[in-house]
Amino acid sequence: MTTTFGVIGSGRRTRFFLRLAKAMPDRLRVAGIVTRSTGRGAAITAEWGVPAFGSIGELLAHERPDYLAAAVTWDAMPGAVREVAALGLPVLAETPPAPDLAGLRSLWADVGGTGLVQVAEQYLLMPGHAARLAIVRDGVIGEPTSVQVSSTHLYHAVSMIRGLLGVGFEPAEVRAGAFEAPLADPLTSAGWRGNGTPRQMSTTIATIGFGGRMGLYDFTDNQWWNPLLSRRIVVRGSTGELADDRVVRLADPVTPVESRLIRRDTGVDLDLEARDLRHISFDGRVVYRNPFAGSGLSDDDIAVADLLERTGAWARQEGPAPYPLAEACQDHLIGLAIGESAKTGGPVTTGTESWAS
Repeated sequence: MTTTFGVIGSGRRTRFFLRLAKAMPDRLRVAGIVTRSTGRGAAITAEWGVPAFGSIGELLAHERPDYLAAAVTWDAMPGAVREVAALGLPVLAETPPAPDLAGLRSLWADVGGTGLVQVAEQYLLMPGHAARLAIVRDGVIGEPTSVQVSSTHLYHAVSMIRGLLGVGFEPAEVRAGAFEAPLADPLTSAGWRGNGTPRQMSTTIATIGFGGRMGLYDFTDNQWWNPLLSRRIVVRGSTGELADDRVVRLADPVTPVESRLIRRDTGVDLDLEARDLRHISFDGRVVYRNPFAGSGLSDDDIAVADLLERTGAWARQEGPAPYPLAEACQDHLIGLAIGESAKTGGPVTTGTESWAS
């Protein structure tokens, strides 16, 4: 079934959604975009063939999609979510759903009880992370006790840590610090800078204690784009450890064994199939299968497209909630605590918030 959604906003993220819908028109369709800028709306219509509207009401008068995706600024996000929820329509909010703790609490008080809000947190849907999560949930390394993430920032990394540990809404103690060091930064979202001269870049490292379980957060400025920085993930369990794609665990009390997560990517070397991810296997069994095989999408595109489809199924009452507002509020709560602790140099303990219930 094709998932149909509308988009509020006309910026970079909206074009991301439009690109995915164009790549898979049988799976995803954008009913229209809502923007206050007539110029941007006209440009999007000319480029993508998608109608633009000046208000949510105008879009809904034209067509009622499965849900609306809000792709606006941090400050504008709570208002967009409230407006859609007030109309009784499911909404997918970009991350974070509100800019600060006061905003999270206020948004939850207004719309938390509606059950209409999901959040576009896609990291654990990325193929590699989804395969790792499957291994952890299968109990291959026993009970997960700590997760180390050096990959993405704040609430995204917290989502990965909480998901891999199986942590809910309990209080967390955060201890963070930041330091600067010279590092070349040759590539940004705008493209290659043409300058490899090192400049001062900040790294933030934090521990997040969950009462017997722990997350380690490690992020350097522009780590998403900088080709000089690797991404690392370690999950330690009671009987083994997962480090990136390597898994070590006990086969019996005196026999540690090692296995690896293996990607099947077609189109490499003399494989004459199109370039594509097919699946990820572990010890001869498939633990992740690309739901968009044959599309040639990148890992991040796969995750976002998967989230868009899951949101459509949820909105049609055909599937579970992909990432409820409460989860995203908790992620950002801890992300804000990382920033506060790094700034003050002291520990920050999060409380039990209203969305925990």
